[in-house]
Amino acid sequence: MAPRTFWKGYLKLSLVTCPVEMMPATSESGKVRFHTLNRKTGNRVVARYVDSVTRKPVDEADEARGYPRGEDDYVLLEEDEIEDVALASTRTIDIETFVPKDAIGWIWYDKPHYLTPSDKVGEEAFAVIREAMAANKVVGISRLVMYRRERAVLLEARDRGIVLWTLRYGDEVRDQEDYFVGLAQEKSEAGQLALMKKYIKARTREWDASLAEDPVQDRLLDLIEERKKKRKPRAAKPKAEELPSNVVNIMDALKASLARSRKN
Repeated sequence: MAPRTFWKGYLKLSLVTCPVEMMPATSESGKVRFHTLNRKTGNRVVARYVDSVTRKPVDEADEARGYPRGEDDYVLLEEDEIEDVALASTRTIDIETFVPKDAIGWIWYDKPHYLTPSDKVGEEAFAVIREAMAANKVVGISRLVMYRRERAVLLEARDRGIVLWTLRYGDEVRDQEDYFVGLAQEKSEAGQLALMKKYIKARTREWDASLAEDPVQDRLLDLIEERKKKRKPRAAKPKAEELPSNVVNIMDALKASLARSRKN
């Protein structure tokens, strides 16, 4: 079953406009989630904001947003003031800029969404925008208010639709050079590299969604079922992988790994 539409609006490119709808491309609805309970009563625990000094609960009407400017000193802002600095329109994706498809690094990509025309009338205009981006090998850049914040978004032609990615903010992305610059640029020995290539080739397979399964989720569901039946779980906790206690010869390790891979 297709997920329920969570956003409707318009896709605009110059004078071409079409009505569209958007759905998140990923979901966490199947994840096991727990509530915090009072062990003595079995009742759910309710979270409340508490004054850090008086330790008394704060009424919702007295809650305010504050930006720290010093120790115990804040600039207070009202919700309507925060909303006023956002985009005037939250219902139009106006594409004004395009960049080469491969120009944006993976680290900027945040959340994917599926964008489709919301009625038959807009399908032709939607298709023209999609096919033109695909033909030029570019992606569109726009801005949109999503998840209560103004976001830069990227639009990529994909099959018969468009994938809209929210992009990370500039202050969220760290430069990889800050971490990789100190690493030695040594070249691998030819023999070691050849063996490693053989091992990787022997372990290469087609991508399948099962490779991204969550085994902990499955074990949690089994545990919950056992508890529902009021029986103790029989599944033993998987043993943690033991780390090697000594440094081994790389060539020997590669040969052993390759031999083991061939047996499997």
